[in-house]
Amino acid sequence: MKCIACGSTALVTGTISDNSSGGSIIFKPDDVSIWKSMFGVGSRKVRAYGCVHCQHLQLSADFSEKDVQRYNQFEGERPSVLELINSEPKSLED
Repeated sequence: MKCIACGSTALVTGTISDNSSGGSIIFKPDDVSIWKSMFGVGSRKVRAYGCVHCQHLQLSADFSEKDVQRYNQFEGERPSVLELINSEPKSLED
């Protein structure tokens, strides 16, 4: 993984904590009901990466394979990164 700010690969993995209750910060998708969120159902763990060079902090959410399948059904299959990089740029039509 690279830092999205400076491109360095010197990232330190960690977690972000909520100091008020001592628990971890979580990501809750908007489509999770209030009742499920009260019991911690549907929330996803957040991972943090800090760059040693520029001190940028980037976050990512841990999605399950079931989540990926569920959310991709509305968007369709995404092309791989290599397909995106090697594809011809689209030209704008006047």
